[in-house]
Amino acid sequence: MAAISVNAQSPVSAPSNIPQLGRPVSQGCFNTKGNMTALDPQIPGERMSSGSCTLACKDAGWWLAGLHGPQCLCGMAIPPESASVADSKCNAPCSSYPQEACGGKDTYTIFNLGLNIDPPTYSESSSTTAASSTSSTPDATPTGSSPAHTSATVTETASPSQTSKPEKSGPNVAGIAAGVVVGVIAAGAAIGGFFFYMRRKRNAEIEEEHRRNAAVSAFISGSTPPSSHGSISMTDSRMDPVMAHRRMSDGSIADNEDYSRRILRVTNA
Repeated sequence: MAAISVNAQSPVSAPSNIPQLGRPVSQGCFNTKGNMTALDPQIPGERMSSGSCTLACKDAGWWLAGLHGPQCLCGMAIPPESASVADSKCNAPCSSYPQEACGGKDTYTIFNLGLNIDPPTYSESSSTTAASSTSSTPDATPTGSSPAHTSATVTETASPSQTSKPEKSGPNVAGIAAGVVVGVIAAGAAIGGFFFYMRRKRNAEIEEEHRRNAAVSAFISGSTPPSSHGSISMTDSRMDPVMAHRRMSDGSIADNEDYSRRILRVTNA
């Protein structure tokens, strides 16, 4: 690593400000980098500045960027507040822009990149606990393409147990379909029965009306109306068949006389 030179005209790190979404903001000067790691690949010295370092870390998905002379660091957890020092301690000029401070000999200028304005704070105790709980897994140095591993190590002391989500039971489709079919069949049967009843009732009314009309017609024409029960007409055999259907009276008849035979009688005038 190149040596960090400090002169009388050295710049001073930008003071700490409140983080803002979408833009890098200085969080001040710290005497520790926490668990921040060097950007891989590193930015060439002639291009090293706060702008190039913060942009490279942001494009890689990190939340924080740190400057330490010609070295660019990236991370997901900010160093603890107890490690914050005076801004004048970060007085090493950036190689591509000497008017700007890129940390110091033993200090780091930290920037919040605006992706998460409330990142976790690095803690030695939480890091030690997390390391002991994952001692069987070898440490992996995060690169620009895998920043999430560092965040998990810093912010979590133990891996949370995965809980299975309760399966959502859907509606009983078969039951619903069966109910619909039964309902349709019942409705069809009810409608069919109603129409059958109305048809029989109508046929009975038509038949009765036909009988009444036949009786009226027979009465008007003088003939014996057809009996609804198939009975025969009661006609006295002694009556003259010709006179049977006449309505005019032709005189009284005696019960002991036979009027069915025509008898020629001669009387003296």
